[in-house]
Amino acid sequence: MITISLCMIVKNEERILARCLDSVADLMDEIVIVDTGSTDRTKEIAAGYTDKIYDFQWIDDFSAARNFAFSKATMEYIYSADADEVLSADNHERFRLLKENLLPEIELVQMKYGNQLQFATVYNYDEEYRPKLFKRKRDFVWEEPIHETIRLEPVMYDSDIVITHMPEQSHAKRDLMNFRKQIVAGRRLSRRLYEMYARELFVAGDEQDFLEAEAFFQESVADPGRGMEEITEGCCVAAKAARLRGDTVSFFKYVSKVLAGEGCSEICCELGHFYEAGSDYDEAVIWYYNAVYETTPVLALTSGGEESLNGLIRCYEQLGMSEQAAIYRTELNARKQ
Repeated sequence: MITISLCMIVKNEERILARCLDSVADLMDEIVIVDTGSTDRTKEIAAGYTDKIYDFQWIDDFSAARNFAFSKATMEYIYSADADEVLSADNHERFRLLKENLLPEIELVQMKYGNQLQFATVYNYDEEYRPKLFKRKRDFVWEEPIHETIRLEPVMYDSDIVITHMPEQSHAKRDLMNFRKQIVAGRRLSRRLYEMYARELFVAGDEQDFLEAEAFFQESVADPGRGMEEITEGCCVAAKAARLRGDTVSFFKYVSKVLAGEGCSEICCELGHFYEAGSDYDEAVIWYYNAVYETTPVLALTSGGEESLNGLIRCYEQLGMSEQAAIYRTELNARKQ
């Protein structure tokens, strides 16, 4: 049987920390809690489960805090959890069986993360795999009979364990503020973070968030170091921000850059909003239709689904075509099931 260190970073989690720990503590051989500045009873509650409680000065870097927590672990594997996660009784049993039977060559176990859309920020799916259990010390192994090389990809296992995410509120504002801090500090966003910033804007951002991000994505679109996918994502943000500001010239500048390629649902949906706002419903339905049926989303699935279908329904109702509106209402309801 493997041994596991639970590693968590926390701050002001007095309301939910015990709920999380009660669901997993008996599966763990060690519990490491890293506090990043709590002013409530978080550390007092944590002390009821472990004496391995450490303070870490918050520096706007989740990776730094998690790396510090991992550095305190001593068991064979590390399980990374957040305070707003809960393991149900059925999944607790699945985890117990996993612990008893995990093959030693497995270096990373993925578990399904559920209930992601309750306070959606960057996720398009309510349930998807995430890496959760990590081998603390990795064994490097040579492979291939000739032209031998070190295996770099971890040996992974996709488990059937589902972790229920039960946040009390959306973290979008916190995340978007952190993105802006990274940019102001002069840090270049990696390909992954660049996409996540753009996606979080479309999934959870409000008008002010788009306007505050506009200059960054305008500069990124003109950056020769960004790839075509990044340019498309940046154009989506810049186009929406321009539409929200009423800047038609800039709006069509960024729309055109995307339509010159394969297009995407986000840009077609933005065109639908643009023409609908001008009461040109015939033109709006063309673009909403293209968003749903002729293109695919690059950031937010709703742009190629619910958002654009609702646009079709509104526009056909304005055109007095209730039967056509009913068709898309049926389609919308079917997709929600």
